[in-house]
Amino acid sequence: MPNARDIRARINSIRETRKITNAMYLISSTKMRKAKREWDQTRPYFTALQAEVKRIFRTAENVESRYFYPPEGEPPLNGTYGCLVITADKGLAGAYNQNVLKEAQHMLDTHPDTKLFVVGEYGRQYFARHKIPVERSFLYTAQNPTMQRAREITAVLLERFESGELQKIYVIYTDIKNSLAENVHSARMLPFHRSVFTAPAGEKKVQDPFEFYPSVTGVLDNIVHSYVSGYIYSALIDSFCSEQNARMSAMSTANENAEKMLSSLGLEYNRIRQAAITQEITEVAAGARAQRLRKAANTKKRGDTP
Repeated sequence: MPNARDIRARINSIRETRKITNAMYLISSTKMRKAKREWDQTRPYFTALQAEVKRIFRTAENVESRYFYPPEGEPPLNGTYGCLVITADKGLAGAYNQNVLKEAQHMLDTHPDTKLFVVGEYGRQYFARHKIPVERSFLYTAQNPTMQRAREITAVLLERFESGELQKIYVIYTDIKNSLAENVHSARMLPFHRSVFTAPAGEKKVQDPFEFYPSVTGVLDNIVHSYVSGYIYSALIDSFCSEQNARMSAMSTANENAEKMLSSLGLEYNRIRQAAITQEITEVAAGARAQRLRKAANTKKRGDTP
């Protein structure tokens, strides 16, 4: 049975650990707010790009582009797929990384001829440990998503797509469902569905056609490059915020568990301390009683002596 000193040492250890989990909670909260603020500042630009693509399709409905399925439908695209897998650099974020990797493994099982492009140290180590080949590993940290890094990833993926090496490109990332849960998404990024950019049924078509230079396809392709960069940047931001949210949830749970342990250990410490005090009082009382009895015996003995 542990003594009071052992319990006191454990209480101090838990308090020190709680300081760390509290600090990690606050740091994650600050990082998430900063990332959301940066994305909110750039969101209007990419919303405008999406509106421009819609305007082009309203003007020239049957425009051909390698980045979109043809107007008549979605023919099957057999061949090699590309998949951008966005993980974190660190753990202590609940099941955040495991859920992303589970979805990536499912894609590999469904379509073995998939080339992986990985962001995040956790994902790199996982695929290396399981001897799963990675086509390209983006070595910069997942802790600082920027537009420049999104453009670098876009350049690599579009180069493979435009050359015909990749028939489809998917992105596996996480976004926040609510403050207590995150959703893992496996979204096909390329080729795009035309329906995403189709005007609502009741909206009027453009009466006066626009002039496109050098061509409508050239303008559309140029916009798509920027739009894909925004898509990837959004996925990086969503994943980063989800990681911080998952870490906040994990640290909050750790703090609650620490409080419960401290309460339990405090009761045990007080009980042991009270037992020690009671034993000490009992020993003192017993000693005093023995001394009184001895004194009384000595007094009686002297009284009996002639």
